[in-house]
Order: sequence, then structure tokens, then C-alpha cells
Amino acid sequence: MITILAGGTGSVKLVRGLVSQTNDLRIISNVGDNYWLYGLYVCPDIDTILYGLADLLDYERGWGIRKDTFGFLRQMEVFGEDTWFRIGDRDAALHLTRTNMLKNGKNLSDITNWLCEKFAISAKIIPVTDNTVETRLNTDKGDLHLQEYWVKYRGQPKILGLEYVGAEKARANPDAINAIHDAELVIIAPGNPLTSIGPILSIKGIRKELSKSKRKVVAVSPIIGKNVISGPAAKYMEAAGIEVSAYGLSKMYGDVASHLVIDSSDKLQTKRIQSLGMKIYETKIKMKNKQAENDLASFILKQVRP
Repeated sequence: MITILAGGTGSVKLVRGLVSQTNDLRIISNVGDNYWLYGLYVCPDIDTILYGLADLLDYERGWGIRKDTFGFLRQMEVFGEDTWFRIGDRDAALHLTRTNMLKNGKNLSDITNWLCEKFAISAKIIPVTDNTVETRLNTDKGDLHLQEYWVKYRGQPKILGLEYVGAEKARANPDAINAIHDAELVIIAPGNPLTSIGPILSIKGIRKELSKSKRKVVAVSPIIGKNVISGPAAKYMEAAGIEVSAYGLSKMYGDVASHLVIDSSDKLQTKRIQSLGMKIYETKIKMKNKQAENDLASFILKQVRP
């Protein structure tokens, strides 16, 4: 059994690669960017994994359903509603169904299991918690939900601080704890370390279990040189005073992972990272297509030795 901690558009690529290599995959999903919009409960990271594994994902955008239509959103605009969050019509149907199930007493884990069945997905997607955790940013425009900051304001406001609201009281999903404990290998996906992976690690039960299982935990860097492969991770890391490099990442994950996969071009950082007690693996980490996704997944499963 293989377990991966996943969040953001970068994670789904490695998840797809792993599904091509193993029949028993557990995916612990970030919930920190879940968002209420138009009375609908939207779970971007869970849905990206669902669509990615169901071969519905819009690969060019990295989110949403391929060839979706936007009649619902156009009508909301007519009604004078903000339409900065681009929900497609088929996408909205999923959010409506999830919201109704929540109102009828189902928890997010049960709903996600049901959705996996509907999409004929064999891998198990596990929300890290059924409690509410929100990634919020303190900015020069005030307190903003992550979705507001990145989508509505396009990441322009100056970041003054970051907080995982609700994480202190959140109960780790027992299935997530078991998925870490029982796995042969636990992978931290190359997602944004502060907003995609950070909310998962902010839950005490998860971080504690990972620390106990550290010898079999491998993180995959989302950084090559001083540049993030995609997304705003560099901006968040700089705001938090963290070096934007594989070395900076290794310091963030040092208490929960003992292995790190870095890009071959970053080999000059190997000794610095090894000084922290991490074992380093070098390969091509940029996943430009499905073959590259499969290759990276195969490399991790064959080369990393707990």
C-alpha cells in the first residue's frame, strides 16, 4: 500500500502516475482551501484529484472539468453576483450534490467515498479531516481566504501572515492516520508546501503519525533551483522567511520525512540537505506529460528504500 499527501494542481500529476504503478493507493487530501460559494461547498483539491483520476480534468487549466460550459456562471453575473471563481455547469452539479449530502448529515469522508464510487475510482481519497480548516492570509487588503487571495485578487496583495484556522481543534481523519501507519511508503506530493501540504501537516495527529513513520516518508520537491515549477509557492515561502530552494523545503519537512527527491540539476544542494539527515534522490521531477508522471512515480517506487 502506498499513501500520498496531496493538494493543489501539482499533486494530481504524481497521483495519476502512481495509479499507473500500483493497485493500492491512499490519497490524503488537503481541505484548507475548501470554500463556500453561492451556498455551495467547493473542495478544490479533492475535486481536482477526482477529475484527474476519472479522466475528466481540464489539463490546460489544471482544475475543473474538460469542455465544461458556464451557463450557470453567466446567469449569476446577470443577477449581479461576483463571478471571479470559475465554476462550470457540471462542476456545479458536484458541489450542489455534496452540499445537499452535508445538510443531510453525511460527513466529507462519506461523501468523498461515494463520489469515488460514482466516478469508478479505485484509489481511496481521504480528506485529512472532516472538520473545517481554512487557510487564511493576513494581507494589506485585510484577512483573506486563500481562494480570495489567489483567485479573486490574483495574488497581488502583500502577505503579512498565514494561518490555518481551525487546525488546532481539528481531529485527524482516522482513515488518514491508518493510511500513514499501514503504508509501505508515504509520499509528500510536490504541492505548494505552505498552502497545499501545510494545512495537512498543521493537524497534530497527522504530523505526529508522520514523525513516528519518518523513515518511510519521502517528499518530492516542487522547486528547481530557486524557481517553483508552478504556482505561487515562492511568494508564500518568501513571506514566511523560508529559502526558496530544495534546501529550504528540506528544513520545512525535516521532522516528518527522511527522504527527498530533487531535480537532477539541483545536485549541488545535495550535501547541504544531507547535513540535515535526509537521504537524497536525484531525477527529473518536472511532469510535462503523462509519460513523465509515470516515470517519476516509477522512480520513487523503485528507488526509494525506507
